[in-house]
Amino acid sequence: MRFGHVTVFVKNLEESLRFYHELVGLPVKRRFSPRPGTEIAFLGNGETEIELIDNHAQGDVFMGQGISLGFEVTSLQETLDFLRQKGIAAGEVSQPNPQVKFFFVSDPNGLKIQFVEYFC
Repeated sequence: MRFGHVTVFVKNLEESLRFYHELVGLPVKRRFSPRPGTEIAFLGNGETEIELIDNHAQGDVFMGQGISLGFEVTSLQETLDFLRQKGIAAGEVSQPNPQVKFFFVSDPNGLKIQFVEYFC
């Protein structure tokens, strides 16, 4: 068994696609509309994908406070600078031990996104 994807219900698919594609760097793998009023897109650059679902009739979405998606980056500082240039507010950089540094941002739906750099 392998972990295939995580599903995120979104308020606006276009806004979420811009965030995950342009800011996080995930390519859109496939996009379709299984029925009127619902759009789905899968993004990813490895085995695990993010599935974004926009159900127009659903309205607002709720993101749990204890949920986040983590993305490993090669340079935390470069990622932080890039996101700030794009107008994305980032939280404080944390370094709980010498092997890891990270910070959080929120996606357009309020989901916490963690960017993390590991040091060997």
